[in-house]
Amino acid sequence: MIPFKDDNPSRIFPFVTITIVTLNTIILLMQITSPSGQQQIAFSYGAIPYLLLTLKPLQPVHPVLTVFTSMFMHGGFLHLLTNMLYLWIFGNNIEDKLGHVRFIIFYIICGVIAVYSHAITDPASQIPMIGASGAVSGILGAYLLLFPHARIHTLVFFGFFVDVIKLPAIFVIGFWIVLQLINGLISKGFAGHGGVAWFAHIGGFLAGLFLIKLFLKTKKQ
Repeated sequence: MIPFKDDNPSRIFPFVTITIVTLNTIILLMQITSPSGQQQIAFSYGAIPYLLLTLKPLQPVHPVLTVFTSMFMHGGFLHLLTNMLYLWIFGNNIEDKLGHVRFIIFYIICGVIAVYSHAITDPASQIPMIGASGAVSGILGAYLLLFPHARIHTLVFFGFFVDVIKLPAIFVIGFWIVLQLINGLISKGFAGHGGVAWFAHIGGFLAGLFLIKLFLKTKKQ
C-alpha cells in the first residue's frame, strides 16, 4: 500500500515543505559525491546513540549537533524518495494549519524527539542513524489528528494487479503506525545490527500526535 496524493487542498504555498525536500535532495547529492564516501559521512554526522547519550565528542561535530544534521541526511535515493513523498503528501496541510515558522519548529522538534526515542531504546548502539523519517513521522501524527477523514489516493497491490483506491487518512496512517510498532518490537531481538530505526518513527509519530494542538494558531477575539 503506497499513498501518493491526498484530496485535502491547502490555502498557502508550502514554501517550507518544498525547501525541506530541496535541502534533503541537495545534501544527499553532496553525500554521494563526497570524496570521504557515504559511510564515513554517516559516521561523522549521523546520530550515534552511544555517543549521543554519553556525549563523547568523537565526531567532527558535537554529538548533540548530530541530532540536527542526521535528519537531513539519507542512505540513498529510495530512502530519500520515501521520506520526501510522505512529507509532500501530508506536510503541506500541516504547514497550512501552522504557518511557515511554526511548521519548521514543529518539524524539528518532532525530529529531535524521534532521534532520542531511537537512542534510548538502543543506547549501546554505535551505528549512525540518518534520515528525515522521524520528523516526517511527526507530520503523519499531526495529520492523523487534524484530518482523519481526508481521502488519500493509495496504490494497493492485489497479487500481480495494482489499483488506486481512495482511503481515509485514519486507515492509511493507522496501518502505517501499526507496521512500525510490529517491526519495532521484532527489531528488539536484533539490536545493534543496523536496519531501520523503527522507534524513531514511533517517537516522532507520538510527538506529532500529542504536540500539534500546542502549535495550532489561535484565533484573535
